[in-house]
Amino acid sequence: MKKILVPCDFSDAAIHAFRFAIDVAAMSGGEILLLHVVETPVSADTILMPTLYFEQEMLDDLKAAANVKFKALKDKWLKNSDVHVSTFVEYGDVNYTLHQYVTKKKADLIIMGTKGATGAKEFFVGSNTEKVVRKSKVPVIAIKQYVKPASIRSIVFPTGLQKEKDPLIMNVKQLQDFFSAELHLVYVNTPAIFRSDIHTRKALKDFKARYMLKNTTTAIWNDIDYSSGIIHYAHEIGADMVAMATHGRRGLNHLLVGSVAEDVVNHIDYPIWTIVEK
Repeated sequence: MKKILVPCDFSDAAIHAFRFAIDVAAMSGGEILLLHVVETPVSADTILMPTLYFEQEMLDDLKAAANVKFKALKDKWLKNSDVHVSTFVEYGDVNYTLHQYVTKKKADLIIMGTKGATGAKEFFVGSNTEKVVRKSKVPVIAIKQYVKPASIRSIVFPTGLQKEKDPLIMNVKQLQDFFSAELHLVYVNTPAIFRSDIHTRKALKDFKARYMLKNTTTAIWNDIDYSSGIIHYAHEIGADMVAMATHGRRGLNHLLVGSVAEDVVNHIDYPIWTIVEK
C-alpha cells in the first residue's frame, strides 16, 4: 500500500475514499495519486471511424476547475498530515484511463468511492467501481462511507474451500497484518451448492492449517445464495471489512453468471477489498 491510486469525481463517495486513503498512506508510509478523469464525448464522423471531439478551451476550463477542487480537498483534509498527494487530470474513458494509470504510475492499490448500482442499471451497466473491480491488475478497496482504518479489526474472508491460489492467500494475510485484524473464514452453504456441516467443518479446519492462518475463526453460514450469505454473515458478526477474489467475468458470461465480489461491492456499506484471481 505504498502507491495508492484514488479516482476522484468530487462526489461524497470519492471524498470518503480520499480521506480513507490518506489514513492508509499515513499508516503505510505511502503516497496518493489523486486522479480526475473528464469523460469526453464521442463524435461519430463515420460509423467505422468514431473520433473524440471536444473544444480545447472547454477542456482547459474543466482542467482548471478540477485543479481548484483538488486544492480545496488538500487544504481541507491534509492539514495535519505529511502524506504526499499528487494530482492528475486526464481526458477519456474513466475505466480505461484508470487501468492505464495503474501501469504507468506503478500503483499497488486502488481506493475508490462507490454508490453501488441496483436493478436494471446493475444488470446492464453496473457502477464504475464494479467495472474497475472486474478488471483491475491490483487490489481494490471500495468505500461507501468514510471509516478510520484503525477501526478495521474484523475482516470476513469467504471461501469455496477449493484450493485457493497462493497469491490470493498471501494478499489476504498481508491485509490482515496491515490492519491487525481478526480474520473470519466463512463457507456459505446454498440450496444450489450444499455440503454437510460435518465435512465442511473439517475442510475449514484443514484450509486454515494448510495456509497457516493465524487469529482466524471459521464458520458455516446457510443462505439463499452466495452473495446474500456473505452480506448477512458480515452484518451478523459486525465485520468491518470483506476481503474476496473476483474472477473478472466479462460480456455475456458476466450478465448470465455475474460475479459475487461485484454483487457484494454494490450492496454492502463498509469497505470491500477485492482482487482479480488469475
